[in-house]
Amino acid sequence: MIETQPKVLMALKNVSYSYHSLSGEIPALSNISFNIYNEEFLAIVGPSGCGKSTLLSLIAKLNEPEQGTIFVENPDGMIRYPKVGYMLQRDHLFEWRTIYRNVTLGLEINHQLQEERLAYVEQLLEEYGLSSFRNKKPSELSGGMRQRAALIRTLALNPDILLLDEPFSALDYQTRLSVSGDICQLIRKTGKTAILITHDLSEAISIADRIIVLSKRPGTVKKIIPISLSVAHKTPLESRNAVEFRDYFNLLWKEIDS
Repeated sequence: MIETQPKVLMALKNVSYSYHSLSGEIPALSNISFNIYNEEFLAIVGPSGCGKSTLLSLIAKLNEPEQGTIFVENPDGMIRYPKVGYMLQRDHLFEWRTIYRNVTLGLEINHQLQEERLAYVEQLLEEYGLSSFRNKKPSELSGGMRQRAALIRTLALNPDILLLDEPFSALDYQTRLSVSGDICQLIRKTGKTAILITHDLSEAISIADRIIVLSKRPGTVKKIIPISLSVAHKTPLESRNAVEFRDYFNLLWKEIDS
């Protein structure tokens, strides 16, 4: 049986970026090259200040590389940049809007309040226990529920790539395990490509298909580690019990600490 190679959705080739100010130039990323595959869950780790969030900004086209290129190959063969959904560390829900009006905000701004899109939002609210809270304000929800609402708001616009910039960092440990499991399950179910930035090595191992390790600033790709765990279901909790988990953790720690 011949194994098919995963489809490359996006490829970064020799990408570099610096920040400029009156006091001078600060190199953030240097000669970054890696592929992003269709429907994969990719994690990016590295020391603080190594350019992880800058890298997401380049992928999202919020900034353009100073050197190098970002190639796009869409699964449907069309020549277009994939739609990007960006989920930040904080949920940024608006207190003056109900949960329902928060999760439909992107659709409203983009004039896409069609019946099909709203039906999908209703499905997500039901699946993730927020349907009965649709008329509540954000302050009436727990941190985990707010993050679920933020993800539904992001998914409502049907992005091709989800960028997750430490979306669980503000949650307590128990809630973090639960919410990260729910969100990752939802992302995999929808077949989206996702890129997660995290400082939590255990989180990266338990969630990702591959982990990219960046060096100290300016960030370069030190190592790319495919993750394969002998577990029936790759949930954040079950993954931590895999026999390979400790070896992956020690390998990542060694790469980041060196």
